[in-house]
Formats: sequence, C-alpha cells, structure tokens
Amino acid sequence: QVQLVESGGGLVQPGGSLRLSCAASGSISRPNVMGWYRQAPGEQRELVATITSGGTTNYENSVKDRFTISRDNAKNTVYLQMNSLKPEDTAVYYCNFRYLLLTYWGQGTQVTVSS
Repeated sequence: QVQLVESGGGLVQPGGSLRLSCAASGSISRPNVMGWYRQAPGEQRELVATITSGGTTNYENSVKDRFTISRDNAKNTVYLQMNSLKPEDTAVYYCNFRYLLLTYWGQGTQVTVSS
C-alpha cells in the first residue's frame, strides 16, 4: 500500500503562483511514476503532468509553459510549481502514484484561481 498526502492548494489571483506537494509513504518501489491530475466541476479527471523516478517528465499541452513538475526521490515527494495561473486552472488537483499495475490517489487539494 502507498499513502499520498497533498498540500499547497488554495485561492490565488489570475497570474499568480502556487506550489503543490505530495508526499508518498508505505511500500515505495522503483521504477515508478508520480504525477498530478485535476478535475473541474462537471468535468472528467485529466492529466496535468507526470514524472518518472528517473526524471522523465510529461505535461498536458495547456500547462506545458507554465507548470513545472519535479520530485525528490529521497523524500518520496513530488512537486508541482504552477505559474501564470488562469481561472481555467481551477480544479481539485490529485496526486497519483503508479508502480507496475498498481495505482494510488491522494485525497485531492483545491486550487481556485479567481480575482
């Protein structure tokens, strides 16, 4: 089992920045993939960004030039630096951990971009 604890969400004005963190604990095996997904009201959950334990990253096109995903393998923690936030980035952001066929989710953290 893997437990994921997210932090860092909140309310920010358009153009602002937030940094999300997700700490994993439990049976952490490698190689693995950690990432962030988001779900806006009435919408399906969608990929935001992922990063492998080797450091390879993948981004959804609309965030590619604004968000940066990183991880600290020693701390089993993944980060999402979000800059130039837009109202359409408003959603619940979920941390994700994948190892082989196993997938785990965090409880989600709300990000609201509004003036």
